[in-house]
This record gives sequence, structure tokens and C-alpha cells, in this order.
Amino acid sequence: MPTYVKRILGLAITVLVLIGANAFMGREGLFGFGLPFYYTEILNLTGISIILAVSLNLITGFTGQFSIGHAGFMAVGAYSSVYLTVYYTQNLEEWLTSVAGAAIAHAGLVVGIPSLRLRGDYLAIVTLGFAEIIRIIILNIDRVGGATGFRGRVPPWDGRLIIPQYANFIWIGGFAVITIVVVYNIVHSDIGRALISIREDELAAEAMGINSTRYKVLAFVISSSFAGIAGVLFGHFRQFLHTNDFQFIRSIEIIIMLVLGGMGSITGSVLGAIVITILPELLRKLPAFYIPIINLRLDLYGYRLVIYSLLLILIMLTRPQGVMGSKEFGLPWLKRAQRRPEGDKPVGKKGVPIAQEGSSSLEQAKKIDNK
Repeated sequence: MPTYVKRILGLAITVLVLIGANAFMGREGLFGFGLPFYYTEILNLTGISIILAVSLNLITGFTGQFSIGHAGFMAVGAYSSVYLTVYYTQNLEEWLTSVAGAAIAHAGLVVGIPSLRLRGDYLAIVTLGFAEIIRIIILNIDRVGGATGFRGRVPPWDGRLIIPQYANFIWIGGFAVITIVVVYNIVHSDIGRALISIREDELAAEAMGINSTRYKVLAFVISSSFAGIAGVLFGHFRQFLHTNDFQFIRSIEIIIMLVLGGMGSITGSVLGAIVITILPELLRKLPAFYIPIINLRLDLYGYRLVIYSLLLILIMLTRPQGVMGSKEFGLPWLKRAQRRPEGDKPVGKKGVPIAQEGSSSLEQAKKIDNK
């Protein structure tokens, strides 16, 4: 089957699956069957986590730069999009506010140019400081809710919630797929090979003529744009924003997703995002145990975060490279089509490739000499 047919078929199937899943999660359900809102919210938040994890993997996993500022870029996209929606663009659709949020989240360019000449822990400190600066600035702006959170109230201050819930599973799942496709094609291009060379040995890459600062800034901007889109989707899905959702721990959670799934693996990032988002909710459902010997009732719900941390430590001890390592699963069809090398094109009556034509002629000459 031709590559373009596979892509069209894959796109059609993806759209149908998203539409069907969104209907299944709606109030009316799909063919009389529906999903409770609690599980719907978890699945939508999982999609947002996938966008964050895959986009951060472009910086940390493939470029080798340790960034802790993803929550800050997410906050920039979320607040800017919701602010524009509430005060200026109430009738515009989600796609336009997503573009606006992604464009404003190009603040990654402002951070990237001066800071990406740094390496290792110094870069991590700079990105962490940027994320905290953004959070503190938002915390002190009453126009976006300040410390009380952004509910989108307007005069006469009647408490009416006017942040429209544009984001549903179609938008969230669609942008998750777009993020995976874009990052996969970047990694498997000339730019991706340059990024990986910087990760392996930046000094050797520069010696080979690669402008490491340029490529690092490019990866930083692309990643921060997708983080801004994730923030847009988060704000328009939850319909309420608070700076507590964009604290330092949020960036750490995204890094844990990468470490768990495997840095340098897109499918590993997806797997890590799913596990880290769903696992705390599963632990929340743990029942209480009664130990008759010591007459103690142990409520595992209260220890769910401890169990969660122990599971992560166990995985890091047994498989430090992550579940997937650097391997991918079932993604070759997403790769951008490439022209066949000139040396592989068949020529002549027998269809011998150009690269082998010279060797074939040489072998025939040797046979004639031997005779």
C-alpha cells in the first residue's frame, strides 16, 4: 500500500476514533452507553500529560538539556488563552485561542537565547527560575484572578462563569496526535540527528560544524509552544485556573513521566504520561486493611503518595533507563517520506542498482580474464 494512502487512512481512522470517544464521554453517550465524568476527566488530563511529556522529551530526551520550566510555559499558554477568550474573543473557537497560546508561549525563545549557552544544572536552575517568575507574576495580577484563581468573572460581578469549555477529547486527543507526529518527524530528520549529536557530545558536534545554540533554541521553542498548547487545553477544559496547578512539582511530574517511560523514546513518554496520570487515581481507590495482631486499621488511601513514590523508586532501581529505554513501538508509518537514494535505483535490463553496477561490471571482466 502506498505511503500516502496509509497516512490518509490513518488520519481518517484517528478522526473517527476521536469523534467516537468524545461522544462516548459526553452526557448523552454513544449508542446509549456513556462514561462517568470522573473517568472522562482522567482521560482528558492524560491526553494533556501526553502533550507535555512528548514535547519535553524533545529537549531532555533527544537534545540532552535538563529543563524544569515546562510548567511555566504551560501557565503562559493557559492564562493568555483564557484571558483573550474572556475579555476579547468570546465567540472564537478553540483552535484560534490555541494558536494564540502557542504564539505567546514562544517566551521559550526569550529564555532560550540567553540561557541555552549554559549546560547541565545551570540550565535547570535558569528554567526553574523562569517558571517561578511566571507563577509569581500571575499570582499578583488581579486581572487574571491573582491568588483566588481565574474564573472569568466580569461586571456586574454576579459570579457567572464565562470561560467556555472549548476543549473536549477531540481537541485534546487531536493535539496529542499532532504532537507525537511532529516530534517524531523532527527526530527522524536532519534536525533530529543534529539534536541527538548534541546530546551525545556537544563539543564533537560543534567541531563537525553544528551550531549547537541554534538547534537547542529551536528545540526549546518548539517544545515550549506545545507546552503552551497543553496549557490552553487545560484552561478551557477545567474552566478554572490557579497558580497551584503550575508549581514546581508539576514540572517534576513531567520529568518523572520521561524517566519512567524512557528518555529518548516517544512511545515511552506516552506510556509514562498514562501511568503517572492514572496511577495516583488508582491508588486513591485502595481499600483499608485491618491487622488483627496489633489491632490496627491501615488506611492505604492516606499512604497512596508513599506507595506511588516507592513504586517509582523500585522501577528506577530495576530499570534505570525506563520501561522503553530508547526503543519505539509501532511508529514507522509516521515517518516523513524520503526519496530513494540514487544508488539504489535500478538501471539496465537486469535492474541492477547504480551502486552495484560498477562491481557487476568488474566481476564480469574478471570472469573474462580467467577464461
